[in-house]
Amino acid sequence: MLKRRNFYVCVCMICFLLTGFTFKGEEKDAKVKRVIDGDTFVIENGTSKGEKVRLIGVDAPETRRTARKEIGYYGQEAKQYLTGMLNGKSVKLVFDVGKRDRYGRLLAYVYIGKKFVNRDLVEQGYAVSYTLAPNVQYADLFVKLERQARQEKRGLWK
Repeated sequence: MLKRRNFYVCVCMICFLLTGFTFKGEEKDAKVKRVIDGDTFVIENGTSKGEKVRLIGVDAPETRRTARKEIGYYGQEAKQYLTGMLNGKSVKLVFDVGKRDRYGRLLAYVYIGKKFVNRDLVEQGYAVSYTLAPNVQYADLFVKLERQARQEKRGLWK
C-alpha cells in the first residue's frame, strides 16, 4: 500500500512540474543574448534562437505594432534602458509559482548581482506594475513603486 501511495505522489509531482509550475524561489543563471523590448529578452540556451524570458510583474510599452497592440509611448526608451542594463551580461533568473506563460516564455524575476531588474524598471518609470496570478510575490511592491514614479514624474510619467 505504501509503495502504491509513493508512486502516486511521484506521478503527481511530475505532472505538476510538466505543467509549467515550479517551486517558488527556484533559480537559474543565464547569459543575455539580446533584448526584445522593455520587458522581454532572450537568453542563451545552446540553440541559435535562444530562449525568451518575460519579466514577472511588470509591463513595458510596446516597441512595435502587432495585430493586437500599437506602439506605446516610451516603448523605445524602455527597450534602450533594458538593453543597456542586460545586453551580454550574466543574470540570475528567479522563478515564482508559474514558470512559463501561454506563449512558452520563461517568467522570471531578474537580478544582475544585487540589482533587482523588475523593480528598477517600475521604480524608474520604464514599466508599470502588471500582476497576473499565480506570480504575485512582489505585486504590492510594484504597485507602490509605480505610484511613486507617477508622483515624481519619472520615465513614462514625465
